[in-house]
Amino acid sequence: MGSRLIAVLAPLSLLTFPALSQTANQTEDESTVFRAAVDMVNLLCTVRRGNEYLQSLRLEDFVVLEDGVPQQIVYFAQETDEDAQPLNIVLLIDTSGSVKDMLMFQQQAAKDFLEATLRPEKDLAAVIQFDSEITLVQDFTYDVELLRSSIRSIRAGGATKLYDAVYIAVDDVLRHEVGRRVMVVLSDGDDTQSALKDSDAIQVAQAHDVMIFGIGVRSSRFRADFGKLRQFARDTGGLFFNSRARLEDLDSAFAQINAAIKNQYSIGYVSSSPVRDGSFRRIEVRVTGRGLNVSHRNGYYAGKPQP
Repeated sequence: MGSRLIAVLAPLSLLTFPALSQTANQTEDESTVFRAAVDMVNLLCTVRRGNEYLQSLRLEDFVVLEDGVPQQIVYFAQETDEDAQPLNIVLLIDTSGSVKDMLMFQQQAAKDFLEATLRPEKDLAAVIQFDSEITLVQDFTYDVELLRSSIRSIRAGGATKLYDAVYIAVDDVLRHEVGRRVMVVLSDGDDTQSALKDSDAIQVAQAHDVMIFGIGVRSSRFRADFGKLRQFARDTGGLFFNSRARLEDLDSAFAQINAAIKNQYSIGYVSSSPVRDGSFRRIEVRVTGRGLNVSHRNGYYAGKPQP
């Protein structure tokens, strides 16, 4: 896998990944079989009334529409307890020079988040830092101490390749994992050097059902642009938080992400449309009840069948 990354992506000068080891909870063959078993559209969603997450909803409370057409739900599960599907979390940490003065706060809050969120021997996390380069600091592991050590080791660099980093984190790390796929991005959002576009990053996240949570960190000395972080979160079913680079705000944002992750529903359906032309399909999830806020990815690209 590592040699493939270097061969395919090195011409774009996108990353400095060490060789990636096989993850702890699967083989590549198992992953391929899992995804190829059925042409199912998978959704992770959360349902809130105000700040309260609803945990006791049933399949019959949900309606899924694709391009306005109701779909038949064929898979439904509450991801709210110890039996929930495994989590695969990538922490994507902006280490560009523009956030150097906030890096210490990001590190502390990120370490606390992983300790509070990961279930022993069930949930995996990886750490990626990005600036002028994109580096896999720690591959997926159950070991919280390894993750803490990797977060402590990161240092600030140069420019910001936010869009490239999101794309690579999905396409070369997260998409190989079985279970729920979550990315948490800490950044000022001001991309200055990516080869790819923001739409490329969003599209690959939607294609692999990755839910992105954004935490905006702002330096008083540099400009910030949280618009794209908000869009990443909105289009993939995650949430965005403006931390103002204060430790208490970062801790609060991570606590809310923890709550969202632990109050998810998994929904699966097979599209009623037989067309697989690569076009975008818009998804809407409706839930019975008033005053509810439903978060989910807003669509996917219907891929062409393989020859």
